[in-house]
Amino acid sequence: MKYNPDMNQLTLILPFALPPPELARDLLRALQAPALAALLARTSAHKLRPFDNALRMLPHEAWLAQALQLAPVGAKTEASAGPSAAFAAGAMRGFKLEQADGHWFIVNPVHVQIARNHLLMEDARQLPLIEADARALFESAKPYFDEIGQPLLYGDAQTWFMRADHWKGLRTATLDAATGQNLVAWMPEGPGAQACRKLQNEIQMLWHAHPVNLQRQQRGLKPINSFWLWGGADAGLADANFDGAATPLLVLDAQPWLAALAGNLAIAPASLETAMAIDNALVLLGTLSQAGLASDWSHWLMQMHQLEQHWFAPALQALKDGRIKRITLVLSNRDAHAEFSSSKHAQRKFWQKITLNRLST
Repeated sequence: MKYNPDMNQLTLILPFALPPPELARDLLRALQAPALAALLARTSAHKLRPFDNALRMLPHEAWLAQALQLAPVGAKTEASAGPSAAFAAGAMRGFKLEQADGHWFIVNPVHVQIARNHLLMEDARQLPLIEADARALFESAKPYFDEIGQPLLYGDAQTWFMRADHWKGLRTATLDAATGQNLVAWMPEGPGAQACRKLQNEIQMLWHAHPVNLQRQQRGLKPINSFWLWGGADAGLADANFDGAATPLLVLDAQPWLAALAGNLAIAPASLETAMAIDNALVLLGTLSQAGLASDWSHWLMQMHQLEQHWFAPALQALKDGRIKRITLVLSNRDAHAEFSSSKHAQRKFWQKITLNRLST
């Protein structure tokens, strides 16, 4: 694929690239990423913004909702990205499940661990689910949704969609925001919350002894014992607000809904070469998410080193060569996000010491 000679900007979005403040010093001492350091230290602009966790999503998700115009109607800033960024509309479009009307939610089959005093949802990226098993669970659950007038649609093994017009306004938490947290604090709130919990309990009982789960446990796999509902959006929002041609998004992440949001379900994973052939591309590099959600910092370091090799170093070289006019990094953790923009001119600021210190918030 040829480079686009007129390309003027590349934006790389990296969830969990900001280490926790209490671990930052030790992690940065072990991190060998000189290209990333140059992009962070020699900038034309940079800013750090704290994030309100009451929004029930992660900072990069709020940023993405704004960039793709999938925030609720009337939202003007990241801080007002809303109680539920409307990701269902964009994801349904990616799965070619656009609907003429109704209010729709993403439904993810998940594993919830029941502890003595809390519930804990595991990272869906670490929950293998083959198509046949997902279809069987979906077909068993569908009548329960139909019975209360809330049809269920199948996207892929990990991504389903439910219509619930009278639950519009329900405050939900994104899948990753709730992962690894005490679910009591992240359950849906507002119109329909009680009915949602009742439906969830019914599906949990249905799936408890489902043949799929019995077979999974025999194979040493965790059962699919619940679902997570989130991302509510009016049908047609993606068509009205999301112009994929104007805001091209590439995704490198194991979450299928993100690939659907980008509309790239059928193409190869994002690469720098692919991104450089597109003007003003947004690239979501989610390879740190699994480690960040699990607080697995040795894996985090390994993934950062791979990003340095395959993304930061070649992107920095392209910037210096003039093949990219500007690179913007959007880095985040659970509590904040930071943006750094660099250009060929900024990289000539020899008096700016190349350091990773700006990763320490």
